[in-house]
Amino acid sequence: MKTKRMHAWFGHRCRFGRGAWMILLPCMWLGVGAGPAPPLPLASDSAYYPPPESAGGWRVLDQADAIRERGGMDPDKLDALGAWLRASDNRNFAAVVIRQGHIVLEVERGNSSKTDARRVASVSKAVCATVLAIASERSQQGLTPRRMSFEDRAFDFIPWASPLSDARKAAITVRQLFNHTSGLCPEATGAPNDGTWEYVLGLSGDPRTARLAFDPGTACGYSTHALHHAALVCETVTGTPYDQFAIDALFRPLGIEHWWFQFFEGGERIGRHTTHGLGMPARDLARIAYCMLRGGKWGEKQIIPAWFVHQTAAPTHTVKSPELRWKLNPQVFSHGWELPARHDPATGRNGAGIPADARCKPGSGGQFIAFVPSLDLVVTRQTGSSGDWAYEEYLRRACAACR
Repeated sequence: MKTKRMHAWFGHRCRFGRGAWMILLPCMWLGVGAGPAPPLPLASDSAYYPPPESAGGWRVLDQADAIRERGGMDPDKLDALGAWLRASDNRNFAAVVIRQGHIVLEVERGNSSKTDARRVASVSKAVCATVLAIASERSQQGLTPRRMSFEDRAFDFIPWASPLSDARKAAITVRQLFNHTSGLCPEATGAPNDGTWEYVLGLSGDPRTARLAFDPGTACGYSTHALHHAALVCETVTGTPYDQFAIDALFRPLGIEHWWFQFFEGGERIGRHTTHGLGMPARDLARIAYCMLRGGKWGEKQIIPAWFVHQTAAPTHTVKSPELRWKLNPQVFSHGWELPARHDPATGRNGAGIPADARCKPGSGGQFIAFVPSLDLVVTRQTGSSGDWAYEEYLRRACAACR
């Protein structure tokens, strides 16, 4: 019996999973394997949540029949998706496809899907918004030093930015930090995304960070700087540095075990603080998407607020003019997450073949996190690199492999 699909292309590893052979071989040795195969369990198990990787991790399917019946996927299309992933670029990467709580495809080239906590670039924006939703929910329950909703003014929680370099900054809401309508240093300006906190907060004399590119809520300009601001909002609301709150409120409850955070330095008045930037392995990123897929629950606990999961399913602003840098349909942007089905092919990004309820976040270098509730599907990829990649094609092919 062939128990594991393994292909080698110049040292690349591709597998539909590990572990099943460790169960099958002892059973055959005991004589249990003789006779008709036992019936497969039910395809969907909404009560399933994976233990941490150190305690066994995600359950894995590596047999074609099990992938087809239990995972609800077409094994041949998954083979083709694995080949596409390897041919899509030359970067080292780890990619995972999870259907109905099972890993049905895992492809690694150089990176480990379990332990390589490399930089995930803008995928960290979706993580940051999710963390801020938890902070907001806890604040409304009186569990934090300050109360905060996404409609509150963001700079009320960023005392380090005073005096404001542009009076219009006072009108920016927390929500606008996430959906790229704040006007804070859009990437279209060409300004570096990294620097000191004085630079990011507009206090260094650089006009690109000192002045808003547009009045808040009137246009869409993709902004990494805005999410750096969000990390400071979290620190004030919770009374805890952003990284520590994210670890305690989201990472550890989901069994995430590997991560790192980016920090910026500041002068004596501002000091050193965490940004929203982070690194995380592909399998651990999948836990965040899976929690979103399950309505924010992990087991019996509501980890991510249900209202946040619901609100990410639609644009969170009314801007219709194209995004400033890539001229994208602005209706793609929600609370840190994006709505890939809304991409206009005229912009070079195509949402065809992707369900309307899909949410994702791409990051430079081919980083990717996505979940599709209607298909019970989670898709991630992590490289640690930079540059363009065919994000929607990955998700489209994964969706097409669902039966």
